[in-house]
Amino acid sequence: MRATIRWVGEATFEGTAGSGHTVAMDGPPSAGGRDLGCRPMEMLLLGLGGCTAFDVVYILKRGRHPVTDCVVEVEAERADTAPKVFTRIHLHYRVSGEGLKESAVARAVKLSAEKYCSASIMLGKVAELTHDYEVTSS
Repeated sequence: MRATIRWVGEATFEGTAGSGHTVAMDGPPSAGGRDLGCRPMEMLLLGLGGCTAFDVVYILKRGRHPVTDCVVEVEAERADTAPKVFTRIHLHYRVSGEGLKESAVARAVKLSAEKYCSASIMLGKVAELTHDYEVTSS
């Protein structure tokens, strides 16, 4: 896996993944940024949320559960002093599907958190990670 990050001016950077996809990252105006993209630490949270959401949907679909939507809301707290690492991260899953069983969602969330989501497992080594979920009909 590879990535290239290129400075494009001010506090703006362009990240290109090995797959060829690009994303803009920028600092806040107080640090010379122009608010043109996500902050790098926000990108970590987006990666975490994307990784676990992918797992949950994949596990449910593979088990032939009627999943129609999955939203993961991620909230994090950081240390007050540098390096301002994440100290606490909470993931809230909203999973929908007509007739979708709560037990299936609970199992998928648990498997993602404990076995499959590399980002979750890695970040869990430095921050307290918690999860909860809700299941709704679509």
